[in-house]
Amino acid sequence: MKQDDKLIRMDMGAVSSNDCGNTNTDSRAVLCLGIESSCDETSAAIVDSNRNILSHIIYSQIPEHQKYGGVVPELAARAHILAIDDVIHQTLQAAGKTISDIDVIAATAGPGLIGGVLVGWMAATGIAQSTHKPLVAVNHLEGHALVPRLSATSASGNSCGNSVDFPYLLMLASGGHCQILLVRDVGQYELIGQTIDDSAGEAFDKISKMLGLGYPGGPIVDKRAKLGNATHFHFPRPLCDKPGCNFSFSGIKTAARVILDKHTGEKDDQFINDFCASFQAAVVDCITNRLEHALATDVVKTVAPKTLVVAGGVAKNSAIRAAMEKLATEHDMIFAAPPMSLCTDNGAMIAWAGLENWRKGKIVTAPIAPRPRWPLTEL
Repeated sequence: MKQDDKLIRMDMGAVSSNDCGNTNTDSRAVLCLGIESSCDETSAAIVDSNRNILSHIIYSQIPEHQKYGGVVPELAARAHILAIDDVIHQTLQAAGKTISDIDVIAATAGPGLIGGVLVGWMAATGIAQSTHKPLVAVNHLEGHALVPRLSATSASGNSCGNSVDFPYLLMLASGGHCQILLVRDVGQYELIGQTIDDSAGEAFDKISKMLGLGYPGGPIVDKRAKLGNATHFHFPRPLCDKPGCNFSFSGIKTAARVILDKHTGEKDDQFINDFCASFQAAVVDCITNRLEHALATDVVKTVAPKTLVVAGGVAKNSAIRAAMEKLATEHDMIFAAPPMSLCTDNGAMIAWAGLENWRKGKIVTAPIAPRPRWPLTEL
């Protein structure tokens, strides 16, 4: 892969500790190189212990998977192999650092597509062993869970103005996961609710595929929904009339297929916009309903978290962010979400999670096996 490949993009810029309300800065900031390769993006970043992102490189495979309407694991693994060395090199170069300047190495060790996870983990292991630097095995989901502590914004994109301190209530939503978690501390996650079938991100991708809009579906559906009438089509709100905090999105997908099969006429732009708006409204209602139930549980009321956080790829959805900010305001809570560039899979979140775990003394001292499945609650 060429270094000027158009599929490589660089997101650089310092994230001041004051942007998130943390005034504790180290006299000598610790630098962590984070590597992420769990799905279809090869990424690396250098983040310091003062919440500064020194460099951030992402090689996105989306163009390679678009023709298939989703990620092909074997193709993803091969692309990671071709990209990983170049991405790490560019990350060091962009920060003006050499590997000797790095204090900690961190990499995703699961969950994810195991072929890709192995590529990033072996690269990190090789660097750590050859340089005798501490190595941190990061749970990919924990990267999403902790990245709001690196940098957070409101639904409008403005700086959060407050530290995302422990504990907080987290809505973690991505292409493969949909969970409500009480985040007590690093490595301390209590599952409040989760999907019993499909994730919200998967539902967005499937709806986009049904309409022939392309991949990834989330951003496309969100954009089209802004132009549509959210009451034009009726979609069910699964489990919203039931107690508990679990989600179900398979019924919404089934309803979408039924509506499309019944509509034999031309599916013009207005039809597609209304369809996307109606579908998205159903997903938003399900999420807010389940969060309302979560806030009413005894464990959450006892802990009384001050911040409501959304993270993961679905956190880029404008309607979900707006609805969650409204919910937070109604419950006298702060709403926080990662900046858009840190919502999808990225090396910066892995570097930050690496630093958070390194501070706790959680480093690799013996060989470990990367895991395709690794629930946060097992931490």
